[in-house]
Amino acid sequence: MIDKIKAHIAKVEAFATEKKEELEQFRLEYLGKKGLLNDLFAKFKEVPKEEKKEFGQIINELKSKAEAKINELKEKLGGHSAAPAYNDLTRPAFPMEIGSRHPVSLIKNKIVEIFANIGFSIAEGPEIEDDWHNFTALNLPEYHPARDMQDTFFIQTRPDILLHTHTSSVEVCYMEQNQPPIRIIAPGRVYRNEDISARSHCLFHQIEGLYIDTNVSFADLKQTLLYFTKEMFGKSKIRLRPSYFPFTEPSAEMDIYWGLNNEIDYRITKGTGWLEIMGCGMTDPNVLKNCNIDPEKYSGFAFGIGLERVAMLLYQIGDIRAFYENDVRFLEQFKSSI
Repeated sequence: MIDKIKAHIAKVEAFATEKKEELEQFRLEYLGKKGLLNDLFAKFKEVPKEEKKEFGQIINELKSKAEAKINELKEKLGGHSAAPAYNDLTRPAFPMEIGSRHPVSLIKNKIVEIFANIGFSIAEGPEIEDDWHNFTALNLPEYHPARDMQDTFFIQTRPDILLHTHTSSVEVCYMEQNQPPIRIIAPGRVYRNEDISARSHCLFHQIEGLYIDTNVSFADLKQTLLYFTKEMFGKSKIRLRPSYFPFTEPSAEMDIYWGLNNEIDYRITKGTGWLEIMGCGMTDPNVLKNCNIDPEKYSGFAFGIGLERVAMLLYQIGDIRAFYENDVRFLEQFKSSI
């Protein structure tokens, strides 16, 4: 038996061909499922114990030489015996589907880019917060009537733990761990226990901004928001109306002059041409104290904007619920957006 295997080794070493068909036949003869090597390995258990070592070595030698011979001839013959058509590198590639970005993500990325250009960095924090960071540190002590402005999702087993109602809680976390100068924006999801309709939802997205330094004034706030308005909407006319937020003093609502160029403009601005965009104001000294920042030395401003509101405005989306339904027909409209 061993002499026959040695004869096959000599045959393998001497084998040569210039035809791929002959090479494939040679491969099947030795390495195929019904080839010689499979038969020899099957007979290994019948070999006497004292001959098993030599028999095993000679079989492995035959296998190694057969594989080496096949690989050598494949290279000479230009690759595999059945080269597929897609090896032709001159053929056009398969078309690739372009993915879609969610409209809220598009708005968020644009706002982040605008504020990054003037030195604002991103701050992130948990969506599950405690009462201190979400309310008390922001000048909303227990039983303060302004807490009724936000219907809150509390954790049932822990009445002091909740889903944060604004990303101002992220600003509190940041101020506790960092001293001025502070210049951040805090994008994120927020939750409020509100009825779901075409104009409101229990889940939405915000970006809040915070700037704390020496000698920061309301004029700095106005100039920052004017810059944002020009970059985001292409509008250069804004107005600031007095308002109330517990964590800013003075507080204001910012409107932009959208214009009355068509029927849609009349509808969304209620015939005035003005459109409310965000809330803002000078950071209340009590908030700075709560975060261990000296209000005698530092001052600052904060602002917050809802991303769904901006997306609905810029993309003319009439129902906020469309953002959360994952309808592919809706999302595919944003394929060409960056």
